[in-house]
Amino acid sequence: MQFRLLVPACSSLSPKIGRTAAFAAVIMLSTFAAACGNRDVSSPNSLANIVVTPSPQLLPPGGTAQFMASGTDGAGNPMSITPTWTVVNGGGTVDAASGLFTAGSVTGTYTGSVKASSNGKFGVATVIVSSAAPVPVANLATAAPNGIMAGTAVTCVTDGTINANVSVSPGNTITGFGPCVITGVQHLGDAVALQAQNDLTAAYNTLAGLPCDANIVANLGGTTMLPGVYCSGTSIGVTGTVTLDGNGDENATFVFQAGTDLTTAGSVVLINGAKARNVWWQVGSSATLGTSSQWKGNIVALTSITLVDNATLVGRALARNGAVSLGSFNSIVLP
Repeated sequence: MQFRLLVPACSSLSPKIGRTAAFAAVIMLSTFAAACGNRDVSSPNSLANIVVTPSPQLLPPGGTAQFMASGTDGAGNPMSITPTWTVVNGGGTVDAASGLFTAGSVTGTYTGSVKASSNGKFGVATVIVSSAAPVPVANLATAAPNGIMAGTAVTCVTDGTINANVSVSPGNTITGFGPCVITGVQHLGDAVALQAQNDLTAAYNTLAGLPCDANIVANLGGTTMLPGVYCSGTSIGVTGTVTLDGNGDENATFVFQAGTDLTTAGSVVLINGAKARNVWWQVGSSATLGTSSQWKGNIVALTSITLVDNATLVGRALARNGAVSLGSFNSIVLP
């Protein structure tokens, strides 16, 4: 008789496993699933594990957060999934299709409450609802699930991975996938993409309208910036490393307003609690992440965004009117 064994995704068992150990592993599954999902070791080329991020997510009552689910096969390779979202332990409600969560009015910690399920596998995330939670400086709303948004088209040369949704509106063109990979859902010229663009426009206008704390007068490479709103009437350039210091506050917000372009040939380093999700690059025209740039934060551009070969982004590349173009070996992961 052949046995088909399910084991926790973050554990390993000898292939010489007996029937008693198999039953024990099934019992262990309930303990490990909340943190790791579950893996089917008899199907190494199928979906083995789902991870839901962010977790934990701190929200004020009535606040919203976008959850994302990333799938991998038995070898750890990313897989495209379309999960169904549910709330299993209270704390609010979630859109079954998109993973957009809205916190309820009752404060508390809701462990493992947001659940993403696909093909018999699942992953969960914890939500903390607190009246002390900060209100985001800009609300992406339905644009939040997207790692890329474009007004006209999205292109990719080869070996790029977008660990998020991709949306195009009012255009509907996407090329290069594959060989490039999107782990989320594509919305091309549909009603979902249109609403996301409307929400992106609102967020862009909010960011552009924030009062400036300090003017940018030189290249940001080699500098350390504290939380605040920094502005340039023309372009922002970064050659080398710009360090963003959260000053011990994981909710510290950094906003960079470029009147025209953002051009990089370097990286963003986050220290002392600074988080990529709280970094915003509002660009009045176009943004270019140069070769091998390691960037962090949400790029919200009026026109276009380009990632040159080997550039990586922990954040979002959101273009209102133009295209988003990827070269080779790029990656985008939601913050």
